Amino acid sequence: MSNIRILNAAVIVAALGYFVDIYDLLLFNIVRVESLRSIGYLGRELEVGATLHNIQMTGLVIGGIVWGVLADRKGRLSVLFGSIFIYSIANFLNGYAANFTQYAICRFVAGFGLAGELGAGITLVAEVLPAHLRGYGTMLVATIGVSGAVVGGLVAQVFDWRLCYKIGGALGFGLLLLRIGVSESSVFQNVKNHNVSKGNIIKLIRNKDCFKRFMLCILSGVPIWFTIGILVAYSPEFAKEFNILDPILTSKAIMYCYIGFVLGDFASGYLSQLIKSRNTAVKIFLAMNFFTVLLFLFMMNGSSAEKLYWMCCFLGLTGGYWAVVVTMSAEQFGTNVRGTVATTVPNFIRFAVVPMSLSFITLKPYLGLVQSALIINLIVTGIAFVAVYALKDSYGKDLNFVEYL
Repeated sequence: MSNIRILNAAVIVAALGYFVDIYDLLLFNIVRVESLRSIGYLGRELEVGATLHNIQMTGLVIGGIVWGVLADRKGRLSVLFGSIFIYSIANFLNGYAANFTQYAICRFVAGFGLAGELGAGITLVAEVLPAHLRGYGTMLVATIGVSGAVVGGLVAQVFDWRLCYKIGGALGFGLLLLRIGVSESSVFQNVKNHNVSKGNIIKLIRNKDCFKRFMLCILSGVPIWFTIGILVAYSPEFAKEFNILDPILTSKAIMYCYIGFVLGDFASGYLSQLIKSRNTAVKIFLAMNFFTVLLFLFMMNGSSAEKLYWMCCFLGLTGGYWAVVVTMSAEQFGTNVRGTVATTVPNFIRFAVVPMSLSFITLKPYLGLVQSALIINLIVTGIAFVAVYALKDSYGKDLNFVEYL
């Protein structure tokens, strides 16, 4: 494995872009309680927070479609830096939000902007690296990127929530200075003038084979966001259910979770290269994550805050197969729709937290926190296993091909 060949400008910029992306994306969950209390929602942090989070995720799914189409029609680089510019503005302005409406607008626009960075970055890296190094490159992007949540958790423990948002915006603007020296992928350049449909998500959905692969990629990654969006995001509420007397900071829970994700993304990406199989690596991590969720739900009663934080870390470790999911999503499709797929799939996975959180809140009054979470986890993990088994393994696949829709 040659570090010189892997650590090129595209990998570095994509990794740092994803770092800022994750910092900004998870920041709302990190400062949810503090920020909502400061604008007058004391005692309603769960319900109002879920609404704002769903608004952010709605922006993500809409942005995922828009940015994905642009990535296949205008290029990976234009989307990479355009998305960074928009989410940086939105997050900086979020630091001045004084009421629910302003907060909601900022989260929607931020979500829209955040939707483009990861897919464009992964697509660019996948296309500029040779097949035998591709997994290592995307592994580095994901590993470095998810550490942004760790930094977000640390920053939130030191600074006021408003300053945390402004720092995120400033980081994004600083990243734009790195755009010089990054070149568009030759694979995309070769397809630009081909007479094939580019970035047409309608035709993609209408094509039965493409739609099947598209949905299988999405479903395989949903358990990751069950871990982040339900268990870790609502860890203070779970702590009360577990009779943990020490106060739980969401910022710290997310920080520990993403320390685990850093390790998990590296391990899953490296494992997929070592065994030469994306699918097997995902199956292994899905199984480990399922049993870790059971430990979280049924073995934490009467425990301590410190043990809960470390369990969040373990959840992140076993749920850290994100690097492999986004890589195999890019590898499954031709160059003319690869940007669309690689951008929309991660955002549809993230958006899955909306129906999961709505189901969780709906079931909670009748079944309680633990049973509600268990039912949702059983469903999404079972579906994910079926999805991975149905997908063809994409390790080592030549990406210089197109989809005739």
